[in-house]
Amino acid sequence: MKILCISHASFEKLGYIEIWASKNNHIIRKVNPYRGETLPKINDFDFIIIMGGPQSPMQIDNAPYLLDEIELIKEAIRQEKRILGICLGAQLVAEALGAKTESSPHREVGMYLVEMLDDAKNDPVFRHFPHKFEVMHWHSDMPGLPKAAVLLAKSEGCPRQAFRYGDRIYGFQFHFEMTQSLLNGMVENCLNDLIEKGKYIRPAKEILETDCSEINLKLESVLEYMASLPQ
Repeated sequence: MKILCISHASFEKLGYIEIWASKNNHIIRKVNPYRGETLPKINDFDFIIIMGGPQSPMQIDNAPYLLDEIELIKEAIRQEKRILGICLGAQLVAEALGAKTESSPHREVGMYLVEMLDDAKNDPVFRHFPHKFEVMHWHSDMPGLPKAAVLLAKSEGCPRQAFRYGDRIYGFQFHFEMTQSLLNGMVENCLNDLIEKGKYIRPAKEILETDCSEINLKLESVLEYMASLPQ
């Protein structure tokens, strides 16, 4: 499988996505529009993954290349590609489906519980997960909910944590892909996010001590499902 990964910051790397792709002999092409790199045509890719980043679709004038990403996602939807958006990526997927990004009621940084909603019981991936489980968060925005999309999860700090559109498009406001290396980079580069006081902001030491193995296994379930879908 050929995977296109769109990145938005040097410190928000692919993490466990890259580990999973390597052990399953999938081919990844990374592109960094924030560095001025041109988005490729998507025809030759099977799976599009849009990563997180510090940018916001609500301030798109500060990152106009996000408009090109939204258009690429629209084309991927038309071509019925597999699509996964993470954090900012989830917001961009929702934008491509006509739903505007909004501010989350709370900034969330660190490991916090998400709760499965009723529609998760019939989801091909989330039905296998516990009703509540911890994931890594690092955000202050959240995606809008596209028409015909299924809302799968919420948290105390954010009402839109995961959605599915059709059978092959997912958006996660949280992070399944984090590894120890990624957490080190996030803390080093986003320390100001941790200085701010908030109900759902963990201290840096606690974040750096996080064991990501369980959330990585959940991401693997998602990726294996996406890989199993027919072309």
